[in-house]
Amino acid sequence: MALLVQKYGGTSVGSVERIEAVADRVLKHKQQGDDIIVVVSAMSGETNRLIGLAKSIQAAPDAREMDVLLSTGEQVTIALLSMALMQRGLQAKSYTGSQVRITTDSAHGKARIQDIDTESMRADLDDGKVLVVAGFQGADELGNITTLGRGGSDTTGVALAAALKADECQIYTDVDGVYTTDPRVVDSARRLEKITFEEMLEMASLGSKVLQIRSVEFAGKYQVPLRVLSSFVEGEGTLITTDGEVSMEQPAVSGIAFNRDEAKLTLKGVPDVPGVASKILGPVSDANIEVDMIVQNVSMDGTTDFTFTVHRNDYDKALKVLDLVAKALKAKEVLSDDKIAKVSIVGVGMRSHAGVATSMFKALAEESINIQLISTSEIKVSVIIDEKYMELAVRALHSAFKLNEPNAGVCEA
Repeated sequence: MALLVQKYGGTSVGSVERIEAVADRVLKHKQQGDDIIVVVSAMSGETNRLIGLAKSIQAAPDAREMDVLLSTGEQVTIALLSMALMQRGLQAKSYTGSQVRITTDSAHGKARIQDIDTESMRADLDDGKVLVVAGFQGADELGNITTLGRGGSDTTGVALAAALKADECQIYTDVDGVYTTDPRVVDSARRLEKITFEEMLEMASLGSKVLQIRSVEFAGKYQVPLRVLSSFVEGEGTLITTDGEVSMEQPAVSGIAFNRDEAKLTLKGVPDVPGVASKILGPVSDANIEVDMIVQNVSMDGTTDFTFTVHRNDYDKALKVLDLVAKALKAKEVLSDDKIAKVSIVGVGMRSHAGVATSMFKALAEESINIQLISTSEIKVSVIIDEKYMELAVRALHSAFKLNEPNAGVCEA
């Protein structure tokens, strides 16, 4: 018998028929003797509908009232699923975030979990009940309803699993696991049986949209085994776990991530003096713009070129900020490009395999793909390239590292 936390996203509970299917799956696990806590999102499309209602009344909706409104989406789902479970002869009980006593800070719309009171849930589990919990929400110390922001239901699931020391947190979604890369780009992409927290965190931050970064960080911090599964087809999915649970013969590269939402800005001819990076990036940070990759060229004549990338949504705002910085620093010019993409190879095996970056660069060169920027860490290499070559680059790297094969991830130089 195991204690499982199962999280179902909006697509998985998007209709009465799909809620019934979730109930059937939960019943099957319960019949096997497992204790189950189910965390659900709002039905697909419901959150957008509620946002639309709010904006039809108030152009910039009040943050507190917005959380009150958005939290109702999950409340509908927990009640319907509990009814479906009762209809199957199971004891079920729904919980909103505040009823669980998921205590958060007071940052409406992006609250962070501070504590979870597990006493009442443990008592209900001991009584044989299936608990159905609203994801994405909690309450601050004053009792105000809060929401956790994007990916909040995943975070709720992982947090409950950590607090209750569950055997596994299972994330049910519309894909059947984590793949070596997006199957829509590479037909031969292969589902991974296991991947480490570190690798999943890198892939999520680099563009893979299977799991939200925040939930992976939480799972890694509290060592909660995560499994990504499909709501629609049976299968083992992908287990996300610690290094020790993954084969010692881990390949150099486990997967390829990519992101189209990048823009590049360069300040040419700025004085090469201590503090110049702070003078450039300080105003960017003050404008609440996150910077990704940063490259500063070697000084040639007492000046240097400073390049960084931002999310494409922040491109126009960042360009305006940089124009002001350029005038203040008397830079030669500002260059910008919002038609770029980032492609990354990821794998904990890079720590023990030499020449991985070289193999990557060779594979791209053979396709005449020019690399504009390079960023590395212990377990990933990222490059910025022209956006129009992104899919070609992904396919070339997937082939070069033989990621379609069971013993994948090693490129022949």
